[in-house]
Amino acid sequence: MSKFENLLFGGILSKIKFGTSGWRGIIAEDFTFENVRIVTQAIADYLKDTKESEKGVVVGYDSRFLGERFAREAVSILLGNGIKSYLTKGPTPTPVISLEILRRKAGGAINFTASHNPPEYNGLKFSSSWGGPALPQATREVEILANKMLEKGTAYCRVPLEEAIDNGLCEEIESHEFYMQALEEKIDMSSIRKAGLKIAADLLYGAGIGYLDKAFESAGCEIKVLHNRYDPWFGGKAPDPSEKNLAELAQVVKSGGYNLGLAVDGDADRFGVIDADGRYIEPNYIIALLLDYLVRVKGLRGGAARSIATTHLIDAVAEKHNINVYETPVGFKYIGELIKEDKIIIGGEESAGLSIKGHVPEKDGILACLLVAEMVAVEGKTIGGLLEDLYKSVGRFVSARENIEIDVSAMGNLSVKMKEPPTLFAGFAVNNMRTAEDGGIKIFLAGGSWLLMRGSGTEPLVRLYGEARSKENLERIMKAGRDFITG
Repeated sequence: MSKFENLLFGGILSKIKFGTSGWRGIIAEDFTFENVRIVTQAIADYLKDTKESEKGVVVGYDSRFLGERFAREAVSILLGNGIKSYLTKGPTPTPVISLEILRRKAGGAINFTASHNPPEYNGLKFSSSWGGPALPQATREVEILANKMLEKGTAYCRVPLEEAIDNGLCEEIESHEFYMQALEEKIDMSSIRKAGLKIAADLLYGAGIGYLDKAFESAGCEIKVLHNRYDPWFGGKAPDPSEKNLAELAQVVKSGGYNLGLAVDGDADRFGVIDADGRYIEPNYIIALLLDYLVRVKGLRGGAARSIATTHLIDAVAEKHNINVYETPVGFKYIGELIKEDKIIIGGEESAGLSIKGHVPEKDGILACLLVAEMVAVEGKTIGGLLEDLYKSVGRFVSARENIEIDVSAMGNLSVKMKEPPTLFAGFAVNNMRTAEDGGIKIFLAGGSWLLMRGSGTEPLVRLYGEARSKENLERIMKAGRDFITG
């Protein structure tokens, strides 16, 4: 939660604060080597208190600026605390690090990534021994420990990395082979191969290089790869597989006659999908389509999970198949916990993160792209065609998300307004209202529409989400949401 979100929701500003997916900051401004040492020491103290330190810690990084240097510094701190480290060789996707935790039965992981954030950011993601992002109780304890050190002065232990490697306290690991084997156990590669799919893949200069492209090559696909070199500047923009950022991929797909365009973000935990006609497909629809496919075609049984900000199309598909839906707060850690407990066959967030039964309890954009390709190969239809088929059976859902920049001085006024929403919104009766755990508010409207407003964890803006049964109604409620936020 940033200082802007604290102003919006009344929180207390901490120098070190973990958001929905770790601690992030601008490099050299607040994400510094000294702060990384302090946070790593706090994690080491927490792991020693919980006895997880005895199992060792996986340490990895993506292709961001200074990622490897930060990772090596974290290892030096861990080793200074007598904690063995497994340091990945080269930029490594977040889901691969999750798999390494489970494979090695490690006590957790420290992963240097800011995911899809702009290139000036880096971040530290702390994962637990069960393979998923650390839950709030754990990150709150780490925050408290770190901020005490910031207040009283540093008190970390450090051992030179070269000395630790020589003494066998740090093991450099290669994870590619094991992860690819795990994918082949869950993806029907033979169907992809038989269909002879033409795939265009955008790796956005990130950690997915050598993973997504190699998976499709091994499946015998004709593949064209974009941006397949590491670049800490990510070509000058955020490595986010959004519609705007995938415009080049969309053009390649449309002009080259490709079946699909697929992309992953900077740490390969999020996905982007372009249909054969060059149309960007919102992650909301992909998650719902995959739920239907996994139940109807692959015969999987179990529940489904979605965050509070994710489409209710998932609910409609679940009702069709008579399965349970779990609604979670924003943050994949909550969905990961359900995967760990084997309660769901798929869980996803509208922000393009998903995982499935039997896989890592962490977002996996590589897995998502391969599942989409398998679905297209097996069904023999485009994504658009599959979506229209689904609408015929469960009804049409149209969703949207916008980021509304707001002046810091207006945050307090918005906080007051959000506590007292109107009884009529965009001309629709307000049926219900629920406050989210992060302080946002979700308004349920007559006719099945809904609206969610929540503060950003890193920027001075409010995220606005909406869903309706028609494009016209969606436009009405989104406009009303914008007016409510800025008025």
